[in-house]
Amino acid sequence: MKLFDDVVAQYEDFAAHARRDSPCFTAWATRVAGDDEVLAWVGRLPPIKQQPNIVFAAARWHGVPAPGPYEALRETLLADDPEDPQGITATILARSTQTNEVGRLATLSTVFARIVAESGRPLALVEAGASAGACLYPDRYAYRYLVGPEKTPVTWRPAGAADSPATELTCRAKGSFVPPTSGVPVAWRGGLDLAPVDAADDDATSWLETLVWPEQEARRERLRTALDVVREDPPVLRRGDILTSDLDDLIDEAAEHGEVVVFHTAVVAYLEPDDRERFVDAMTDRVAHDRCRWVSNEGKNVVPSITATGPTIPEDHPTFVLGLDGTALAWTHGHGRSLTWLDRAAHPAG
Repeated sequence: MKLFDDVVAQYEDFAAHARRDSPCFTAWATRVAGDDEVLAWVGRLPPIKQQPNIVFAAARWHGVPAPGPYEALRETLLADDPEDPQGITATILARSTQTNEVGRLATLSTVFARIVAESGRPLALVEAGASAGACLYPDRYAYRYLVGPEKTPVTWRPAGAADSPATELTCRAKGSFVPPTSGVPVAWRGGLDLAPVDAADDDATSWLETLVWPEQEARRERLRTALDVVREDPPVLRRGDILTSDLDDLIDEAAEHGEVVVFHTAVVAYLEPDDRERFVDAMTDRVAHDRCRWVSNEGKNVVPSITATGPTIPEDHPTFVLGLDGTALAWTHGHGRSLTWLDRAAHPAG
């Protein structure tokens, strides 16, 4: 998704991005892109707050039905008093998009398994932009990959994975993908976020549920299960900025426990363009000095240097790019529903 772009471009891009997953949001974003009054309303927000995800979530938080007609969204937004401390504008300014989609582990864990196989050590996971930390538990889930043109089901159940349908994550796998067979032992779990989410805070977790797109009840149920996992065994969550030494401090803490892996997904996109480059340069330096491994999973235009190491992605193909230490390994669905392993990349190990 395009952030920090012209508002029309943001909403047109979001409509294309949501087309396969949310008819409601596709229709809303398309209508906003052609509605001068609503565009002017959105344009009064700070640039990072103009994004469809947070505007639509805030509207739903204030009672706009979704799925529901665009007219209800339009009427509610235009009637909002920007000075009302309980209004939609106040909600947008006070909150952020911290979607904690545990389904992404179906793609991330393939790389985690590779790192375990290469290092022979348990992982010390550090999530940059951790939200509530739900993605810090790759060892607690089973994975069902639908492999190849025949969609042959292959289940990978790392040691420690819960034996429950609610903790099985399904992913369509294409390309030269070979499912892992080894475990993903985790010795330590930690994360850094500007505003960490307490999984025991009902208001905060309700907001996380509101960020899930309207037609995706299965994702909402998966989030509830993931938050139960977090509450049972809380990770180390620190308040801090991934662009500063806060991240180095957490890496140092993690290094006492295992093979440090810094990972992020749909996080760098929310940084200003110059800050994205700063973050990538800092991570490249950390990898070069053997301070950590780096697993990235961002939209195709977010970290161009990683995207460029793989095949050219068609302009009309929305995808994330899964990378290891700055090299593209796979194209992935942003919520972990599919991955296409790149032929030039080595297979997952284990």
